[in-house]
Amino acid sequence: MYKDRQLIKEGFKSEIWEKDLVQSEEHKEYNTLNVGPTHPATHGVFQNIMLMDGEFIVETEQTIGYIHRAFEKIAEHRPFYQITPLTDRLNYCSAPLNNMGWHMTVEKLLGIEIPKRVDYLRVVVMELSRIADHLICNSVIGVDSGALTGFTYLFQDREFIYEIYEEICGSRLTTNMGRIGGFERNFSPKAWDKIRHLLKSLPAKLKEFERLLVRNRIFMDRTINVVPFSAERALAYGFTGPNLRACGVDYDVRVMNPYSSYEEFDFTIPIGQNGDTYDRFMVRQEEIWQSLHIIQQALDKLDVIEDKECYFAKDPRYILPPKEKVYNNMEALIWHFKIVMGETDIPAGEVYHCIEAANGELGFYLISDGGRTPSRLHFRRPCFIYYQSYPEMVKGCMLSDAIIGMSSMNVIAGELDA
Repeated sequence: MYKDRQLIKEGFKSEIWEKDLVQSEEHKEYNTLNVGPTHPATHGVFQNIMLMDGEFIVETEQTIGYIHRAFEKIAEHRPFYQITPLTDRLNYCSAPLNNMGWHMTVEKLLGIEIPKRVDYLRVVVMELSRIADHLICNSVIGVDSGALTGFTYLFQDREFIYEIYEEICGSRLTTNMGRIGGFERNFSPKAWDKIRHLLKSLPAKLKEFERLLVRNRIFMDRTINVVPFSAERALAYGFTGPNLRACGVDYDVRVMNPYSSYEEFDFTIPIGQNGDTYDRFMVRQEEIWQSLHIIQQALDKLDVIEDKECYFAKDPRYILPPKEKVYNNMEALIWHFKIVMGETDIPAGEVYHCIEAANGELGFYLISDGGRTPSRLHFRRPCFIYYQSYPEMVKGCMLSDAIIGMSSMNVIAGELDA
């Protein structure tokens, strides 16, 4: 059995077993297995057609597009201010990261100068989103290895982060958080209390979660050397984010191309060695600790900023005026309608902006012809990039390894199909 598995992994190129293989091929029977699109392990929206030699995968071909919603074409017919809800539906496990990335892209085109306090507020929100996303991914890896307890523990903390979202913008999963130039409102005292409570309560639960899995013999056997990938192949496919860092490449957009004042923060980029499921798990786990550290630094920086009421850029052409002015001032009311209805012309130009989203480099390539909607718009979704490698990654693996390997890649269907 293990001889056959190695042959499959090497593409039947081993000279040692060439003769035995030819003889065995005459009597061998392969089976075709459909995993998805209605299978829970594939999140119910993408399909893998696997050629199986018993429990081992000879080859596989994935089919995507079951929930393709043509976001890019829809966005080209919407005013810039109405595109934010479309970005929510990319990686819906960390929607605020998508929102912030889009806002920064438009701000880059408009040349809006963002106040430091807005930068720090965005850092808090983006790192909360990263934590929420990694909590889901790592707890699901535990579930796929047969350990449900950790998922039930961390689910409560993810819900608590969603409560923070509610305090900031009124929404939970698809947040539509923030605006071009900043936020729609200042953070409430209750939001700050919840953020500080999370910083105090989450570390103890993270340590308990790690005690359940990190040195657990069963979990280690199910993840170490399971669905490994080399750094060379990862770079060839265009990997970014935790999946690339697990292969030993320390690329992080927050460091390589800083945005939102990330250059002012002190944090470590965790990397792995083998690029296997265990390394992907551990990289994300360490990134949660780093995100907590970044949020604490952001709170410290916010404490020393004198203007506690600044939450948007001072540019009336693109930023919604305060409600009290809208209700009492005709000019403010006019600008409110012009902005909301997308009746402000955007300068012509071509920009690309990317952020370090939970799954890697999330980029927005925007072309404006000077009208009120994008001329062309492309989302660079990290899931779409690295899922192309899945057939190569799982070749020669067992079916159960392919499932947990997919979970460790954190394939989010909304981001994959867009």
